[in-house]
Amino acid sequence: MKIHIPTPLRQYAEKKAALDVSGKTVAEGLRNLTVQHPDLKKHLFTDEGKLRAFVNVYVNDEDIRYLKNVETAVKDGDDVSIVPSIAGGSCADGGTRSLRSRKTQKLL
Repeated sequence: MKIHIPTPLRQYAEKKAALDVSGKTVAEGLRNLTVQHPDLKKHLFTDEGKLRAFVNVYVNDEDIRYLKNVETAVKDGDDVSIVPSIAGGSCADGGTRSLRSRKTQKLL
């Protein structure tokens, strides 16, 4: 399988956009990836060995949460994509106004 590495994590994977790894499941592939690139492990897995909540994984564009999660079977030629969740943002005023003041202004 080919695992696609998101830009923020490439610094821990030889700066490569994708790496070929072996494994029969997503879990095996990610485990083999972190054996080859140990610095990735803390970014992908909790101390208990579970995939971090903000890490989304897709096999051939299918979200593994709707398949068999990390036990989803993979084969040679499959594309596995790691997609970190993105949160946050700012408002037009640079975040200086409180949510309450923005709601109040909308009402006026």
